[in-house]
Amino acid sequence: MKKNILLWTLRIVPALILFQTLYFKFSASPESVFIFSTLGIEPVGRIGSGIGELIAGLLILIPTLTFFGAAIGFGTMVVAVASHLFVLGIEVQEDGGLLFSLALIVLIFCGILMVIFRNQLLSHPLIKRYLFKR
Repeated sequence: MKKNILLWTLRIVPALILFQTLYFKFSASPESVFIFSTLGIEPVGRIGSGIGELIAGLLILIPTLTFFGAAIGFGTMVVAVASHLFVLGIEVQEDGGLLFSLALIVLIFCGILMVIFRNQLLSHPLIKRYLFKR
């Protein structure tokens, strides 16, 4: 029972964070437009990352596809964290580092999920068919 609660917590926290940011990306909130304009990828980057985060959040919540959602979320957050570290700064428009902190939480939780559910990758039919083909 405790293991189930932990696994669902590891799934729900990043999914909620990913879903929460969708409103700001898809509604073209000034902060999102500022971030992606600063990165030079507005609006395609904003909308594209929103779609990626939506897919990641949904897959994380589906028990048989958790690894794949976590992998998408992990990759997306690597880019987000790198953008903060190298271009935007930890604090964006006086947010106190909130966006950076949320990206780190999603990155860490997705990394943990990828380790826990790594067998989903190896047992996926396409991986089995093409990777382990003899």
